[in-house]
Amino acid sequence: MESLYLLIPMSLLIALGIGVIFWWFIRSGQSDDLEGPAWRILQDDDAIRSKPSNANDINEKNPD
Repeated sequence: MESLYLLIPMSLLIALGIGVIFWWFIRSGQSDDLEGPAWRILQDDDAIRSKPSNANDINEKNPD
């Protein structure tokens, strides 16, 4: 019976801590976009990097 005097307050503190962490998790936007980072890895952005930075570079290389 005496152990309940210790275990009940400890369990309430742990539950309160979990509630605070869950509240922070939701309020900070950690669970807003779950699929975006997974799809971002699959996007091919190499074609964007291989293009010249402006149109004058093309004219200098190909004077035609």
